[in-house]
Amino acid sequence: MSIKRGTTLAAVAVAVVLAATACNGDDKADKADAAKPAGAAAAAPAADPYAGGKPAGDAGTKPGGALAVATTDKLGPVLTDSAGLTLYRFDKDTAKPPASNCDGDCAKAWPVVPAGDATAAAGMDPALLGEVVRKDGTKQLTVAGWPAYRYAKDTKAGDLNGQGVGGTWFALAPDGKKAAKAAAPAPGGAPGQAAGALTVAEDPKLGAHVVDGKGMTVYRFKPDTAWPMVSKCTGDCLAKWPAVPPSERGNGITEKNYLVLDRPDGGKQQTVNCWPVYTFTGDKKPGDTNGQGVGGTWYAVAPDGKLIGAQ
Repeated sequence: MSIKRGTTLAAVAVAVVLAATACNGDDKADKADAAKPAGAAAAAPAADPYAGGKPAGDAGTKPGGALAVATTDKLGPVLTDSAGLTLYRFDKDTAKPPASNCDGDCAKAWPVVPAGDATAAAGMDPALLGEVVRKDGTKQLTVAGWPAYRYAKDTKAGDLNGQGVGGTWFALAPDGKKAAKAAAPAPGGAPGQAAGALTVAEDPKLGAHVVDGKGMTVYRFKPDTAWPMVSKCTGDCLAKWPAVPPSERGNGITEKNYLVLDRPDGGKQQTVNCWPVYTFTGDKKPGDTNGQGVGGTWYAVAPDGKLIGAQ
């Protein structure tokens, strides 16, 4: 391959990224719940404009050149090409093995970054750069195995118009992960540290239900979806129903699809069987269940991720 290598620096540890396709939404009852939005309204992810997309200028053929890292208020460090245009990754692609699933009209809206004259950004491990052979035989740049794209609606350096589109497109961080600001420190913990393990507690009315590391009841929001994983609780809703940060899985909770959601606001949220989970500010002490049934949209979570008591 013809990718140029920059100065070798300390390797950036790349975590194994679980494919979003693990969230298969096979729970029929929960599918029905998700199809009936109610209660607090929130903006849905923007539609993915595959049809009619046109790359700006020669963005569809121009190599990445000397890659760079731009620090953004919204997402923290973001990988860009030599012109400062944001690079993106697609959840429907795979990194192990590298494979691109964006062709035709998709590739018009999301021009691929060709493999070629690409140099690692300062502070980035050059070994993270690679290439994948596309279905048409052309070679596309990869970052930690993830095929790299630009977005046709990004017209100038620093644009992030592709972030979160369709719930599947996300800006690339320099290590190949989805760009996101580091999680705020948990009370008494180190930066980014999970706030304890989610475990199972028993309640006379709810039975077995999920609680966080402090013993506070965990809830689900009916308008959310598990496939794709989308949280529709934002703004004032999120202030009242804080997202559960990435947490270890304790005994009793199903291991299936225990994933972390990259929220559009740059935060990270734990999911149980792909469903985003929250706590409630109206619960003041462990064992409180004041959020149960609020607005007909908030319900405690069973160990397998299902809603408890929802009609």
